[in-house]
Amino acid sequence: MTDLVKRLVPDELWTLFRRVVQPTQVIRPQGGGRQRAGDRECLAAIIFVATSGCTWRQLPPVFGPAWPTVYRRFAQWSRERVWARLHRLVLDELGARGELDWSRCAIDSVSVRAVKGLLTGPNPTDRGKAGSKIHLITDRNGVPLSLGISGANMHDSQGLEPLVRGIPPIRSRRGPRRRRPAKLHADKGYDYDHLRRWLRKRGIRHRIARKGIESSQRLGRHRWVVERTVSWLAGCRRLHRRYEREAEHSLAFVGIAAALICQRRLIE
Repeated sequence: MTDLVKRLVPDELWTLFRRVVQPTQVIRPQGGGRQRAGDRECLAAIIFVATSGCTWRQLPPVFGPAWPTVYRRFAQWSRERVWARLHRLVLDELGARGELDWSRCAIDSVSVRAVKGLLTGPNPTDRGKAGSKIHLITDRNGVPLSLGISGANMHDSQGLEPLVRGIPPIRSRRGPRRRRPAKLHADKGYDYDHLRRWLRKRGIRHRIARKGIESSQRLGRHRWVVERTVSWLAGCRRLHRRYEREAEHSLAFVGIAAALICQRRLIE
């Protein structure tokens, strides 16, 4: 195993991944055949593609498996929602250590250009060019709790309810699992009374800037954490522009970036 594989997939991350994906043994009754490529090498190659932004065909041979093998493994794990399960597992570890702060969460979105695929639409902020939008909710420290993708022409306010519902039940240091923040901060894109009523029914206090009444800059001292997380997502260069035709593959790269952000927080 090369040093690059160990650096991209440290032992802590590999231990968590093994809890999500069990080892696969291929037994050929007739014997012989080529040995199956290792999951750790394939995972390191997938993370390299996600963080470097290179195409599958540009994958260097240092990892061992050929790029078609790595892509097939990525497609299989994406269908099985491995990345979402890994993200949730890392969140459970953070929650059990008491490193998630539910007192004040923030919601935001960011648009990226899309070459093709489902869940794309004309971006009103990019001269109507095709694009996708990444929606996310973070805790007070900027740890991503819930993520999703949509077409770039989808209004931010339409993503609030699915994102809040999408927060998984996460372990706590004491007491039962938790999935609702105490307070949610948002900018003027979420300034709608029906969203305020919906949050109040679920016991979530809200702090949403009102159009024409107050400046959204007053929320900057609390919302900057979600904007910082957006910049962390940009560290996954595969998210700079969407090349995936399949929507689940695009969401998979978002899940990989979120899992890596949470994993870095775990080993700090």
